[in-house]
Amino acid sequence: LRIFADEHGLAMISIADLIYYRRKHEKLIERVAEARIPTSYGQFRAVGYASVYDDVEHVALVRGDIAGPLNDGQDVLVRVHSECLTGDVFGSLRCDCGPQLDAAMALVAAEGRGVVLYMRGHEGRGIGLMHKLQAYQLQDSGVDTVDANLQLGFAADARDYGIGAQILVDLGVRSMRLLTNNPAKRVGLDGYGLEIVDRVPLPVRATAENIHYLRTKRDRMGHELSGLEDYDDAVGLPGDLGGAR
Repeated sequence: LRIFADEHGLAMISIADLIYYRRKHEKLIERVAEARIPTSYGQFRAVGYASVYDDVEHVALVRGDIAGPLNDGQDVLVRVHSECLTGDVFGSLRCDCGPQLDAAMALVAAEGRGVVLYMRGHEGRGIGLMHKLQAYQLQDSGVDTVDANLQLGFAADARDYGIGAQILVDLGVRSMRLLTNNPAKRVGLDGYGLEIVDRVPLPVRATAENIHYLRTKRDRMGHELSGLEDYDDAVGLPGDLGGAR
């Protein structure tokens, strides 16, 4: 096909290119519902969204007036949080997802204005719950979190943030201070009519269960995590006992 395209001067794109274009230029979300959600961090407004091209639903927890005093949606504190059933719901110590979600909600509540966007379909960095459990099984045998995903036939990080960017734009966000330790999120959200003006780091809670995982995220995935070198490595833990986030 490439030879034919070259011979006839035809442009050639991949399916991945087409999907990327559609996600950036077509509206792929629908606002479905909105309700008050009282939490231990105060009251939020939950805005539910459905994707128009799959069955995945997402929710944004909104605090305060996103438009702001100048009605321009500038400098909004935002956390784009990837779904993690084991960490967020069950309190798993294999990852730092639950503490990151708690910290983000507390920071947005203290700010009085911001968004915590909960992205479903991102389980295990986009590979799904059952595959994440399979990745855990590999990690229990000594494989780190990156190689576990690769051995299962997936990218180290298979998440896409285009839907999340469209949701933020729909909420009125135009520029944001992004709560993350992951530089890839800045790349994934940039564009789409959004500007990232600052990265706000989240606190890291290293434990004997997740220290190898956190170091792998820092050393192999470029996450900006500080203080891990001061943590005494746990003895006798097999390989990487971290999560898949």
